[in-house]
Amino acid sequence: MQPQQLSAALAELDASHSRRTRLTLESPQGPLIHVGGRDYLAFASNDYLGLANHPALIEATREGLARWGLGGGASHLVAGHFGVHQQAEDELAAFVGTPAALLFGSGYAANLAVITSLMGRDDAVFADRLNHASLNDACLLSRAAFKRFRHNDLDHLESLLKSTPAKSRLIAVDAVYSMDGDEAPLAELLTLAERYDAWLYLDDAHGFGVFGDGRGSMAEQGIAGERVIYMATLGKAAGVAGAFVAGSAELIDWLVNKARTYIFTTAQPPALAEAVRTSLGLIAGEPWRRERLVQHIEMLRHTLSGVKYPLHASRSPIQPLMIGGNEQVMTLSARLREAGLWVPAIRPPTVPEGSARLRISLSAAHEAGQVQRLAEAIVAMS
Repeated sequence: MQPQQLSAALAELDASHSRRTRLTLESPQGPLIHVGGRDYLAFASNDYLGLANHPALIEATREGLARWGLGGGASHLVAGHFGVHQQAEDELAAFVGTPAALLFGSGYAANLAVITSLMGRDDAVFADRLNHASLNDACLLSRAAFKRFRHNDLDHLESLLKSTPAKSRLIAVDAVYSMDGDEAPLAELLTLAERYDAWLYLDDAHGFGVFGDGRGSMAEQGIAGERVIYMATLGKAAGVAGAFVAGSAELIDWLVNKARTYIFTTAQPPALAEAVRTSLGLIAGEPWRRERLVQHIEMLRHTLSGVKYPLHASRSPIQPLMIGGNEQVMTLSARLREAGLWVPAIRPPTVPEGSARLRISLSAAHEAGQVQRLAEAIVAMS
């Protein structure tokens, strides 16, 4: 696209109700936010356990700054790998039940790292059609044959696995789907991975901290094995920032040597690794946060069971209210905003055409009355 074409392209986004703008918070992250001089009750954050402003994480970060300084200063392979990074990696691996783990600056970087370092031109990757965009980009950049199967359709996946001549294969899925809130059938996927000698790559950005007593979707669904590669982010339920990959010691060693998004970037600030270590203790030691989430989910789904817009099947904190058209979802989101409720409208290309939705995101930091207020407002507007 040439510079002179930008104005017309942006106008097309306006016409299709697809143009995006950024929400600028004038307050910390939390159920109550301040935007544009007004207070809102927000259901937009992925801070599922309400840890983003936890005093223990703030204090751990302060102590980390005093002990380690602010910047990493170099890549992990040069002079940026601090003792606290290694401690956090060891503790993350133990927490999710794998031999080793590796920290990354983001889930996007982690997904690119793993898939592009393991797969190449003569290989094949198999991806669920509703995978996160970062997984799709990783598959494309790997230059492997990229085959997508219908959402959670094991028969379709098996037919693709049967038909490929590739010797190296990798199945990539979101363990919890970020815009739908439903889950991948991990045990069945692992069975197929074992049958067809494939890696199973799990992006558990939205399951870590929430499922499996906080240890994630592998623990929730009871799977393990050396062919399973686990990735989770640390900026959602964990309340910090970054991501990690967990798996065999050999896998992690390979990533240290071959993953470009690990090798060619400055290390994450070491103070954040201190916060991650503290977050693991809170995730394990405060199960009431997950219990409250379950209560919120049940209340919301019960109250909205009779509205004309269906809630997508989900037992996660992600509760999508399916609206359909872009204009309709933007109108409903704006009406809620007028009532002091901030619920984001999600439109294509983030979701398929015709499936625009309100993505209601619940947190343990919400009070029951706040969830009820949202539910009653949606009922009144439907």
